[in-house]
Amino acid sequence: MMNRYEDKNFKDSMRIKYDFNNLMDTVINEQVKDKADKKKTGAISRADIEAMMDKYNAARKSMEAKIGKAEFEMAWSNLAYNQDEIVEDIIEYSKKVQKKFDNFVVLGIGGSALGPIAIQQALNHMKYNDLPKKERKGPKFFVEDNVDPERMQALLDVIDIRKTCFNVISKSGGTSETMSQYLIVSDLLKKALGCKWNNNIVATTDHSKGNLIKIAQKENIKTFYIPDGVGGRFSEICPVGLLPAAVCGIDIKEMLAGVAYMDEISKEKDVFKNPAHMAGLLMYIAMEKKSKNIQVVMPYADSLKYMADWHAQLWAESLGKKYSLDGKAVNVGQTPVKALGVTDQHSQVQLYAEGPFDKVITFIGVGNYRMEYAIPNGCEDIPDVAFLGGHTLNELIQSELDATEYALTVQGKLNQRITLPEVNAFTIGQLMYFFMMQTAVAGELLNINAFNQPGVEEGKNATYALLGKKGFEEKKAELNARPEKDKEYIL
Repeated sequence: MMNRYEDKNFKDSMRIKYDFNNLMDTVINEQVKDKADKKKTGAISRADIEAMMDKYNAARKSMEAKIGKAEFEMAWSNLAYNQDEIVEDIIEYSKKVQKKFDNFVVLGIGGSALGPIAIQQALNHMKYNDLPKKERKGPKFFVEDNVDPERMQALLDVIDIRKTCFNVISKSGGTSETMSQYLIVSDLLKKALGCKWNNNIVATTDHSKGNLIKIAQKENIKTFYIPDGVGGRFSEICPVGLLPAAVCGIDIKEMLAGVAYMDEISKEKDVFKNPAHMAGLLMYIAMEKKSKNIQVVMPYADSLKYMADWHAQLWAESLGKKYSLDGKAVNVGQTPVKALGVTDQHSQVQLYAEGPFDKVITFIGVGNYRMEYAIPNGCEDIPDVAFLGGHTLNELIQSELDATEYALTVQGKLNQRITLPEVNAFTIGQLMYFFMMQTAVAGELLNINAFNQPGVEEGKNATYALLGKKGFEEKKAELNARPEKDKEYIL
């Protein structure tokens, strides 16, 4: 029997849509009410796009030469095609976890945590952990992506460590936050289970380099591997993200089919038929030519709430760079802000509507929600309430999205919309790959390395020095030589 994600009609019906009308001057300037605001919008013209074609085509050709190659950190672009055996291993191991354990805990930070959180929120019941065991697709799911001591204790208060599988994720095994959690958990497991403690741990790490693979081999821990050339924020579509998803019953083959579908679309050479490339090009123009240094990602579905969090890391860590590829100080990047419709209409949209003209708002909408909820009739003597009766929450949230889009547009604030026909594993795979490819294109146009994170390394090194790690004595001396803070400025 053919899986639905193998059917062309299903795939085409589930194609996500990218609508950038409200970035364009011919559209937005017609709707702006205040004539003075027409000069401030920073709307993009067709001429702006066409003026970029030589630069875009050069960037596309440069990127095509790097696609799939580990040495350029772009091996993530082949993950939809080269993981068949790995996927089968993940699925078989996940079945064992589902049978044996009550809880599955991810120990990771950054991309090792944000991707699994976003996928779980999107594709499983929003109260997954609260469901009775027989109604869940797998064990309860937790992600420990911080080292707040109260948080660690809170986790241990609600799980039985003997019935918990811990997935420690670190490519290098040098991530202080993750490895401190590993030390805590492995110590507790040894005390509780003795020599069988390693049955409750699975590692996801590099296949040959770093500390965690050495630990896993020494302790005989089941291991999945992060491919070379796949950075943390691009790792949701490798075992980093696929294993937690499969353990919780998510169809990872369908998700990868969605990735492959968007990858094929992204090979289109005409940028006007290539949504991810067009999105990257337009954000480059917005950043570099129109002074839009903030992008707000605002999904109108609770299931997509953490996609905004995942996107924030992808966009900020990839594009926020001091130096260009030729060594020039450029200090580029666009600040990502996460929001949730309709919740943040009541907390942030006032700023977006009437504040500075320095933002692009990216709405994410859903065509068909996975259920419909009717609003009953009532309060007939109060017309301001009664009008809601007979409608559905589906109509209400869609109307709120349309209304907010309109309200921003008439104020001259640039916005765009991505629409998922519905939220499922196939469309989520598409969406994540869309954002990954958009980021890669924007990085090429900015002439930066979108796949490293030198700014993060400085903070890591300072942490190592403060904790007395060998080899960081010089950094410790540098920190000790800092001028004392002026007490006048501490109130």
